[in-house]
Amino acid sequence: MLVGKIIPALLAVAVPELKAIHFANRRLAREWKTLEAMIRCYCHDHHDTSDALCPECQQLHDYAAVRLERCRFGVGKPTCANCPVHCYQKARREQVKVVMRYAGPRMLWRHPVLSLIHWLDGRRRAPEI
Repeated sequence: MLVGKIIPALLAVAVPELKAIHFANRRLAREWKTLEAMIRCYCHDHHDTSDALCPECQQLHDYAAVRLERCRFGVGKPTCANCPVHCYQKARREQVKVVMRYAGPRMLWRHPVLSLIHWLDGRRRAPEI
């Protein structure tokens, strides 16, 4: 439980322009950390950024945080690929797909634990609507 509070706080200190995002549930906090790592990986490699995100990726980052925070499934949330509800706007959904297709395979090398846990989470059944 403590890790979910420390990680966002450390990210906010390391990168001042990022707002600290807190999720009460460990699973949602971990999912957020995975998505954030994917966006950072994509932005770093495509937009030649080091610590901060480019404005386009920062907007996606902020949008994804709001969508995850307001997810109707809450704790029982499946991975986005297995979700029966598409809560992202169509343009944002395509943008996230591009980011995940690029960053997903690289996550295994850059963040192996997050990658493995995300893969295991993807094996969960999606809740009924």
